[in-house]
Amino acid sequence: MTLSPSVSPAIIDHVAPLIGGYDVVLSDVWGVVHNGVAAFPEACDALARFRTGGGAVVLITNAPRPSAAVIRMLDRLAVPRAAYDAIVSSGDVTRGVIAERRGQSVLQIGPERDHSIFDGLGVVFAPVETADYVVCTGLFDDERETADDYRDLLASMLARKLFMVCANPDIVVERGDKLVYCAGAIADLYANMGGDVLYAGKPHAPIYDAAVAKAAAARKADVARRRVLAIGDSVRTDLKGAQAYGIDCLFVTAGIHAEELGARDNPNTKALGEIFAAAGAAPKAVTRRLAW
Repeated sequence: MTLSPSVSPAIIDHVAPLIGGYDVVLSDVWGVVHNGVAAFPEACDALARFRTGGGAVVLITNAPRPSAAVIRMLDRLAVPRAAYDAIVSSGDVTRGVIAERRGQSVLQIGPERDHSIFDGLGVVFAPVETADYVVCTGLFDDERETADDYRDLLASMLARKLFMVCANPDIVVERGDKLVYCAGAIADLYANMGGDVLYAGKPHAPIYDAAVAKAAAARKADVARRRVLAIGDSVRTDLKGAQAYGIDCLFVTAGIHAEELGARDNPNTKALGEIFAAAGAAPKAVTRRLAW
């Protein structure tokens, strides 16, 4: 990270000149490769071209589901498998935590669609009054609810000093042209109330360790961090996660920060610099959308 966080780097329209200097790309999924409704063809093409040139692409996502379930979703959204070598999800990391707590009962906070995270782990579910710990995968109704709707439940959890695993540290994510809240919003509120939270995905190191290991397997060679580029649209998870892990980041503006940056196609560079300054982190480069 060579740029001062008080200065916004120039916006590039094509990533080919930059991306060629790396062996591995760790790309965010939601907001970079698709928007929850449809794939972004230019982004998929860019990742596929990088792979054709000898690079390895690992999709790294805070989806609260196992990577196999993420792949099925990407297939439905028409994200070509040529765009990536492997996927690592925060759901994969969460499953590892659940496996370590085998025999303990779980209160799940989140929708029915996330239950695949528990498949094959022999989990016994329980209400807040008797559960041993909590796995938060999201909001029960993310179209209508916010984290504030969970204050009473969180207070009950706090009274019992229940440990929470946050299976998706994202606060919000794009779904089509709107933003919906994620598990990270509930987890942050619980942590602010004094609760004990483990965040399974970005910006924390375990998911990056797993992604680099998969990249090394794809390349059949060790991976040097200076040769790894992270791509993402979130300051909190992608940019700060890359900085903490010691790798470069390409920041995509037409994602979850698009509204605060003024316009999806013409972001305000002053506002961009202010966001980076507030985060104390700067990307290697900035692009509106991922395109070769």
